[in-house]
Amino acid sequence: MKNALWPNLFKGWNRVESKTVLTLKQVPIFKDFSNREFKALEQLIHLRSYKPGEYIFKNNAPGEGMYIILSGQIEIVIGEKTKDKKVLAKLKKGDFFGELALLDAEPRSASGIALKHSELLGFFRPDLFSLLERNPTLGNRILLNLASVIGERLRTTNKLLIQSQTKK
Repeated sequence: MKNALWPNLFKGWNRVESKTVLTLKQVPIFKDFSNREFKALEQLIHLRSYKPGEYIFKNNAPGEGMYIILSGQIEIVIGEKTKDKKVLAKLKKGDFFGELALLDAEPRSASGIALKHSELLGFFRPDLFSLLERNPTLGNRILLNLASVIGERLRTTNKLLIQSQTKK
């Protein structure tokens, strides 16, 4: 006679998380999610690959969502077409960008360009809105975490502006 307790007791014992979930766990927008919530979120994430020099998005293009770097390196720039290129950020594995586009479809304020072969995870507005309809609790947690991240970045920008003004 088989005891059904044993197979259930060790269910998932050797479970290995996907590369996607391991990366999502590093992003503050998805902080404190349960394994079940990460599994639901993983179903909404899109994997994209880019070659060196390829645009992820261009300045003034409509914003469609955020990206998380699985591998590679991304540069966020302005003025690349006018030869007055300014690098705003160089991002690497685990970094994320473009999160403001989850809230509105305003044009991008900069361009994102792959510096190396890069694999990115994309999380887009339609997927967030779909999640909000199906699972409002999870969707709202994402929105609250997103607001926190945007607030933190705004405070950092304000400090930098104040510092640059006091140096003049």
